[in-house]
Amino acid sequence: MTLSIWRYAHFTLAVVSSLFLVLAAGTGIILATDAVGQKLPTYKVENFEELTLSDVIPVVKDSFLEISELQVTHNQFVIVKGLDENGDEIVAIVNPNTGKVIGKPEKESEFIQWVTSLHRSLFLHDTGRIFIGINAFLLLLIAISGFFLVVQRQHGIKRFFATIPNEGWNQFIHVFTGRWMLVPIFIIAISGTYLSLNRFKWFDEFKINHQELSFPKEAPEQQEIKSFKSFQSIKLSEVQKIEFPFTDDVEEFYKVKLTTKEILVNQFDGTILSEVTYPKTVLLEILSLDLHTGRSSAIWAVVLGIASISILIFIYTGFALSFKRMKNKIKNTFKAEESTIIILVGSENGSTLGFANAFFTQLIQSGKKVFLTEMNQLNHFPKAEQIVIFTATHGLGEAPSNASNFEKLIQKTTFNNKVQTCVVGFGSTNYPDFCGFAKKVEKLVKQQSWNETLVELHTINDKSVADFISWIKAYNAINQSEISTTPALYINQPKELQEFSVIAKTTILDDCQTYVLSLKPKKKLKFQSGDLLAIYPGNEGKERLYSIGKVDENIQLVIKLHEKGLGSGFMYDLNIGSVFKARIIENKTFHPPVNKELILIGNGTGIAPFLGLIHSNSKKIPIHLFIGYRKETALVSEFKAKARDYISFGYLSQFHLALSREGNSCYVTHLVAKEANTIATSLQNGGTVMICGSIAMQNDVLEELKKICEVRTKHNFDFYLKKGQILTDCY
Repeated sequence: MTLSIWRYAHFTLAVVSSLFLVLAAGTGIILATDAVGQKLPTYKVENFEELTLSDVIPVVKDSFLEISELQVTHNQFVIVKGLDENGDEIVAIVNPNTGKVIGKPEKESEFIQWVTSLHRSLFLHDTGRIFIGINAFLLLLIAISGFFLVVQRQHGIKRFFATIPNEGWNQFIHVFTGRWMLVPIFIIAISGTYLSLNRFKWFDEFKINHQELSFPKEAPEQQEIKSFKSFQSIKLSEVQKIEFPFTDDVEEFYKVKLTTKEILVNQFDGTILSEVTYPKTVLLEILSLDLHTGRSSAIWAVVLGIASISILIFIYTGFALSFKRMKNKIKNTFKAEESTIIILVGSENGSTLGFANAFFTQLIQSGKKVFLTEMNQLNHFPKAEQIVIFTATHGLGEAPSNASNFEKLIQKTTFNNKVQTCVVGFGSTNYPDFCGFAKKVEKLVKQQSWNETLVELHTINDKSVADFISWIKAYNAINQSEISTTPALYINQPKELQEFSVIAKTTILDDCQTYVLSLKPKKKLKFQSGDLLAIYPGNEGKERLYSIGKVDENIQLVIKLHEKGLGSGFMYDLNIGSVFKARIIENKTFHPPVNKELILIGNGTGIAPFLGLIHSNSKKIPIHLFIGYRKETALVSEFKAKARDYISFGYLSQFHLALSREGNSCYVTHLVAKEANTIATSLQNGGTVMICGSIAMQNDVLEELKKICEVRTKHNFDFYLKKGQILTDCY
């Protein structure tokens, strides 16, 4: 709930201010570049920080016939206004060590004046300044909400700069840039807000009022300026401007404007006649100008330019992420009470919802009153004439998380009239319980007295668009509707894919249909053993997931070749040197803790992430591997040889192999039971059990672990499960 509040606040603020921020950021880039350019060529002398007014003023006075003003710019250039030796007016940049002219101040170009005006007021004078000030404040709120979003996303402020989960390029850039540019953007926003408030006199206006001065009738004897104690104590770097005495009259004096105060200095003996210290509001205004414009530092100006670029990046990636997030979200036009068609969705990862949304949108466009919701929201819909159910199957015929209560709800739900129903199941024929939950749902629906089946159950294999269109055609024929049968409308393949090249591959044998494939990312990617590689073979957006083993910065997969298997066949047809596109999905729920003993249990291709974990165990943390196969094929023998090597290196503590059709004639569960003491001791000492392989194997092993915990440990199975000491990744 808290995350949603920050996210909606962040998004709303960005939407409201985006146009103004684009203008402000675009002009900010130009002005930051100009701020750097103003320092080239440099007229700053090397000893600038060491010079005092007692060093500079005598030298400069001797170099000109008359001086009216000396100014020190933010670039630390010294500019003199006065008369040269010929009596001509001059405005020049001088060397404060010698008083010689070294350059001429350049007037600000008309283009920069135009950009500055656009940046400050949008050419709308005070009205525009109000708009810009408001948007500076909104940028401040965006920075604050963005900070809290990153903190929540990274699971705490201590992990603020921790590795960013790989969830696509836009997400990575948005978070990465946000973390590093947060402080500069915060400074830009708060300084811009302060300057706007100060411009409209929100703070007390300060006027410099010196005390009333009294002067002697006759001027005192002229001392050397070099000996003025007041000038000896003032660094040139502290000066903004000096107004020189116009004549030798006793009532004329030096007016010295410093960064923190203004003083009046007697021109004859250097005594300070009056001193006025600036209030905090003036000092804050000066600091805000320095920070907001980058006028005082080329390095800071560069940072401001990068921050302005990052604001444009934030706007683009932020909207791209938001639109992508909203694309498959449930957004209803009509209320449930007034809708005649109800679409119920059971989806674990959102792909089923994507199909449902495409169907839902077209029904709305055809003039139907439709309501889309999760299966757990089943209720008495008073005007319902038709209920269409889209559901995936999770695990071994189980309900997705947002459909877990459907079986109970349907028993309690009644309708006063007959309701037409359709059930569409999504799953994969690679699993024995293909669309098992959808079949259960159809059976439950048919048992209801109010049910009238419109279209019989249709099953969609591997998000097949062809299968889905087949159901659309059946629905159109019976319902006399015109839902589109164009495949492109239903394809939802991710865009943020990376290129991978094949660097090694084993071949299958008659007694072993499993092969090992090694891949090298074309670009440097962050991943670890236990993450998932998602591939998209064919042209229908079908996704296949494979558990990753990280070996020497490369990806190692162990894949079983299935007859007519879309993913396994695609991968096996790749040759060494072949390049294809895929993406890495961070699998946080299967990441082992750091420096903790591991009990690794798996079968078949589930060995892939375990090989990566063992290979990277340079710290020689205790690891026990339990793995099961039917027979000792050539590939299994190779795994055994690797295990022996890892044991000799100290990377692996124990290796237990179960062969169900030969050798010890047992399953991996039997080995787990045999080593119950080792596993129980590990759990009690904070160790972690990781299970990877088939769902059936997982269920058997979990039952055995429950027994071990009950008999041999101080806590029950649920205790270790909640503590994250039992991790599973099975399919």
